[in-house]
Amino acid sequence: MKIAIMGAGAVGCYYGAMLARAGHAVTLITRPQHVRAIEERGLVFETRAFTETLSAEATTEAAGMTAADAVLFCVKSGDTEQAGREMAPYLDAEAAVLCLQNGVDNAERLQAVLGRPVLPTAVYVASEMAGPGHVRHHGRGELVIGPGPSSATIADAFRQAGIKTEISDNVVGALWTKLIVNCAYNALSAIPQLPYGRMIAVDGVRACMADIVAECLAVARGSGIRVDDDVLDVVMGLAAGMPDQSSSTAQDLARGKTTEIDHLNGYVMRTGAALGIATPANRLLTAIVKLMEESART
Repeated sequence: MKIAIMGAGAVGCYYGAMLARAGHAVTLITRPQHVRAIEERGLVFETRAFTETLSAEATTEAAGMTAADAVLFCVKSGDTEQAGREMAPYLDAEAAVLCLQNGVDNAERLQAVLGRPVLPTAVYVASEMAGPGHVRHHGRGELVIGPGPSSATIADAFRQAGIKTEISDNVVGALWTKLIVNCAYNALSAIPQLPYGRMIAVDGVRACMADIVAECLAVARGSGIRVDDDVLDVVMGLAAGMPDQSSSTAQDLARGKTTEIDHLNGYVMRTGAALGIATPANRLLTAIVKLMEESART
């Protein structure tokens, strides 16, 4: 398959690397510093088990997705509409578009821009860009995608590439589960710039996380979303599996970049307000991260 990754950062480069290793033709649409590095030496793929350099096309232009069989949409949530407008002229009529973003409403927003179906996809991977054109994998990597005409073909290709992939009629519930995990970890680890293992070991943090999860669950259920009852156990168990991982919010703040907080804790806060559900823990975390973003601008 010819596969394009729109917004190939840590998540996109991980899946691009896995697919390239399996022999697919991968084009990474990414930032200039990554394009230069990949053109010079290839994409460096570092895992706990191995490090290797892979051949992949890289460009800064959305035109790189021309004739792609599938497009993995991995831009930051705040860039969804703009990136959607940029890619629309180059999408093949039969191309499958998968939305691999944080948050729960991006596929719907992208679909409105493109005027065509988009497969919502819940992503569970810990990765980071260790340098230009260098992706480092810390753990996990599974996908949950929504049903659609191309879902089975895409899932088979991904599984053959070593990517655990599930097709689910409740992908919205999976996206909410991922949102709840992000709400519990991202801001709390970003504010002190601590990896998950050290963060969760601090006295009182688990109780705070339980408060955050309770608020998220109340908002999800108030929205009619079906979320598994064991989500709190999932949240509390995550740090043991990836103790050295830093959240995407922590990485953004460390680099002076705008975070996705409005699409994580901020989304829960706004939805809760619309439903008449109080979300003080999520509101506080949203405000603190926004204060830190403002401080970085001065």
